[in-house]
Amino acid sequence: MHGKHGKTSRITRKVVTSLLFVAVFATAEAQGTLADYRRAETADTAYLNKVYNLVLGWDWTQNDTRFWYVKVIAGGKEFMLADPAKKTKAKAFDHQKLAKALSDKTKKIVNPKKLPFEEITFKDKGTAIEFVSDSVRWQCKLSSYDCKFVERLKPRTNRYWGSRQDEKSGGPVVSPDSLWAAIIRTGNVYIRNIETKEEFRLSNDGSEGEYYSTYMRWSPDSKKLMAYKVRPGESHLIYFVESSPANQVQPKLQSREYLKPGDALPIRMPQLFLVDERKHVKVSHEQFADQFNLTDFEWRKDSKSFIFEYNQRGHQRYKVIEVAAPSGDVTVLVDEQPKTFFDYAGKSFLYTIELSEGRGNEIVWMSERDGWNHLYLYDGKGNVKNQITKGEWVVRSVMHVDASARQITFTASGMDAGIDPYLRSVFRINFDGTGLTRLTEPGTDHTVTFSPDKASFFDISQRSDLPPTYTIRRASDGGEVMQIEKADPAALVAAGWRMPEVFVAKGRDGVTDIWGHILRPSNFDPNKKYPVIEYIYAGPHSNHVPKIFNSSFRVWQQLTELGFIIVQMDGMGTSNRSKAFHDVCWKNLKDAGFPDRILWIKEAAKTRPYMDITRVGIFGNSAGGQNSLGALLFHPDFYKVAVSSSGCHDNRMDKIWWNELWMSYPVGPQYAESSNVTHAKNLQGKLLLILGELDDNVDPASTMQVVDQLVKHKKNFDFIFVPGMGHSMGGEYGERRRRDFFVKHLLGVEPPSWQERYGM
Repeated sequence: MHGKHGKTSRITRKVVTSLLFVAVFATAEAQGTLADYRRAETADTAYLNKVYNLVLGWDWTQNDTRFWYVKVIAGGKEFMLADPAKKTKAKAFDHQKLAKALSDKTKKIVNPKKLPFEEITFKDKGTAIEFVSDSVRWQCKLSSYDCKFVERLKPRTNRYWGSRQDEKSGGPVVSPDSLWAAIIRTGNVYIRNIETKEEFRLSNDGSEGEYYSTYMRWSPDSKKLMAYKVRPGESHLIYFVESSPANQVQPKLQSREYLKPGDALPIRMPQLFLVDERKHVKVSHEQFADQFNLTDFEWRKDSKSFIFEYNQRGHQRYKVIEVAAPSGDVTVLVDEQPKTFFDYAGKSFLYTIELSEGRGNEIVWMSERDGWNHLYLYDGKGNVKNQITKGEWVVRSVMHVDASARQITFTASGMDAGIDPYLRSVFRINFDGTGLTRLTEPGTDHTVTFSPDKASFFDISQRSDLPPTYTIRRASDGGEVMQIEKADPAALVAAGWRMPEVFVAKGRDGVTDIWGHILRPSNFDPNKKYPVIEYIYAGPHSNHVPKIFNSSFRVWQQLTELGFIIVQMDGMGTSNRSKAFHDVCWKNLKDAGFPDRILWIKEAAKTRPYMDITRVGIFGNSAGGQNSLGALLFHPDFYKVAVSSSGCHDNRMDKIWWNELWMSYPVGPQYAESSNVTHAKNLQGKLLLILGELDDNVDPASTMQVVDQLVKHKKNFDFIFVPGMGHSMGGEYGERRRRDFFVKHLLGVEPPSWQERYGM
């Protein structure tokens, strides 16, 4: 009787489940169709170059007050030259004549509206322009349009993030007076007289295991030299099998230098040499022994000392250090000791000021010590004279320090109540903290480029939902000199593009505003139900929701056209808000702001009934790949489908600097607690993993270890391994598979065959 009852229950459950499935996906009948796919897969080109007068590149002319830029026009682009003094603008040159001249030289057809270069440099007092096309530098006279070959550029060395500083193979370092050259031989420092070729040895303590680096710095008076010994760290190689090389049948084995959290690092020990006396002054490295790295070695103009920055291993102590000459005495000028991390990668600024004789020196320094990113003024002995900027807002960057006027021009955000706290404005302030002056209006994001004489600046004012306006402004008061261009989105809107909607909701604390975007399909119908897909990147090094106007949200648009609502927001743990907001990520990357993200989506859906939050998907790449899989592992009650590409799924497997900064050092249990590998056994929902076999940004083994655990725990998932591909979202093939995966598992529709869609 019990067995029969159990069988009936199972049948009943199947019927109920089927009915629920039909009910949930009943509204999907017009979504995920062949027509939707065809519209989605042309979205990346349908909106391309449809915003006219959009400025693509720009710069001030050298030793001049004029300004060149290139803008989008119907059918291509056009180079312009503005003269703010005369308040005029005109084409920078005759595009037809230049196209013909370049065509004659290269024997290739050149379209005057699609000139094959993006930047120009004015030469010979503005009578000629120089540009690079197809790796060749050309110079063209504007009077005759005679174009001459200048040089063929050498291919750039393909450096990847893990490329290490070359400590041994640098060439001679010549003194400012051009009399001496410092060289390294057998691990020691030698000085060569450039005229007589005579050499003498300065150091005697270098060896194969502890050698002097070719990175050396002369004092301005050419009498002193800073050089440092290197005690090499650990070499950590990761390996790749290139399965399908283009030039041979057999696979190739590749390797990369790739330090990971916990690896031994090189130790650098700066030393001082007095050249005329041929004397080595040994410098104690007690104040900078436990190194992550030393950076930015710089002599003071009076040659009496050099300074550098010291980042302690674990990123919880950061110093500015001065070494006196000729004594070699060490002084700590700045000593940051945050309780969590010092964000040297995103919030570090040092400017040294040498005052007149007898008045000492000063330093302008950036710190989050009061809970917000601000500027401080120090004296030359390491004492804080005063806090320059202050308030519950953040300094984003320093544009210019005018030591003679004792003023700083900087960008900041979060100063205006009720306005998106990520929108940047430009301000000026006195060294003593008085005279705070706004130079750009609130309510839009401002990107500025100062003229060479710092008297003017080029201002791009925009938002994600407001096309940019381009203006030349006075640096003295921010007043408008002339409007250069105003982007026109009419053709873009006519093509069906929908502006993103900016939305804000409270975070997990019920107080903090979380800002994000909502995107809809071009054929949006508010009476339909749409699944929601979040695009996620919660890397703590920045904020990630776009604040500038961008018509090319390519991946997003392709998904919206298939019948989805796409959302993106910056949750706690990301940057450019308060220190407390940022600190949520510390030793806790699995958090990824999910408590804020889930609340944000739920709040948006309260007033947007077309958002079906019973069907929520998520995707992301790299750190976003880690986050998107984490959504299914840690929040399966909300997120149902995930596509994860190039994920750093275990922070012990990823690059050293990024992971030790947020997850701390030494490597402890917090790494396993945030690991997707550790928690892979908890997988619920539908998962697609995408991985390139030659990813040298995130070790591919990170994803493979997730796969290993999923297999061992008998979890059902999909996996795409792309031969020859590096760090990416899977390329065109991966994007097609991602679209199909969401259509199948969120819309409940079998995608049209690729043969139907692509004629295969």
